[in-house]
Amino acid sequence: MFTITVNGEKHQVDVDPDTPLLWVIRDSVKLMGTKFGCGIAQCGACTVHLNGEPIRSCSFPISSVGDAKITTIEGLSSDSNHPVQQAWRETEVPQCGYCQSGQIMAAAALLAKNPSPSDEDIQTSMTNICRCGTYTRIRKAVHRSSEILKKQGA
Repeated sequence: MFTITVNGEKHQVDVDPDTPLLWVIRDSVKLMGTKFGCGIAQCGACTVHLNGEPIRSCSFPISSVGDAKITTIEGLSSDSNHPVQQAWRETEVPQCGYCQSGQIMAAAALLAKNPSPSDEDIQTSMTNICRCGTYTRIRKAVHRSSEILKKQGA
């Protein structure tokens, strides 16, 4: 039995210690925004924050969570109006949308550390794969997110 904090709420989950965090989030906590893509931590569709750091939850065992705070796409904003989510809509980033929760979580983590990233910073930090190839719009949306954050004084 593990007690984890997801989006500010404590949950007790009865799973094997080696169960990937992704499946705990989806199957036990019942939050479906975090997606399964590859299962080997390569694509980033499963990206969540662990104490503010982006991690690939498909290969991160629940036994490694400890007291860390987990934030999923559902916890990024109560009304889906986080600056990154706003910029994603304005820039019309998604095509199929499958990778977008992971992309948004990766972008939010980048901007928390670097509020004014260059194109190179974005390319280096945003290692999530987009099957539709919307990388140009993703980069544009990260820059737009930065502008929104600056206007909000964040």
